[in-house]
Amino acid sequence: MFTALIFYMFSAIVVGAGVMVISARNPVNSVLWLILAFFNSAGLFLLLGAEFLAMVLVVVYVGAVAVLFLFVVMMLDINQVQFREGFLQYLPTGALIAVVLLVELLAMVGGWAFAPDVEALIRAPTPTIDQATNIVALGKLIYTNYVYMFQASGLILLVAMIGTILLTHRSRTGVRKQVIADQVARTAKSAVLRKVQSGRGI
Repeated sequence: MFTALIFYMFSAIVVGAGVMVISARNPVNSVLWLILAFFNSAGLFLLLGAEFLAMVLVVVYVGAVAVLFLFVVMMLDINQVQFREGFLQYLPTGALIAVVLLVELLAMVGGWAFAPDVEALIRAPTPTIDQATNIVALGKLIYTNYVYMFQASGLILLVAMIGTILLTHRSRTGVRKQVIADQVARTAKSAVLRKVQSGRGI
């Protein structure tokens, strides 16, 4: 009974936080709601006995990805008034894409069916708890059967990191940047030196 109450509490918070992520007007608040959703999703993984996935969700998504989103949103300094000016211009295209995605999801859910041997296929790759722990079983699956997908996810994260750097490293006026070539090419004649008498300071 207590486990069911905890499950419903975590689930309700995840759903509510997910709604707030897409409905909050401030992007910083959206990222904070996303962090709350990640934390409660980790709690759901703990209830399922997947402690490794819960730890990865907190360390990777909350400690790295969500914090990265937060810093990027804060550094971009998005002008909300200018951002909303072209909203009506893209509304028909966005609505069309949303309708197409909704039709595809409904078609997928309507044609969903379980295979006769789906239970055996699900249980086959995972050993019992007395043969291997959760972390060992998950490691064997990732680095054997799904090693290419694991590498592809790493490449996707690398591209996302490079894109974040390019977004934040934009050209700005009035900012002095370090030029290594000019510093290396500097000589004593080109440098500005002041002759200081001994014992008097500058």
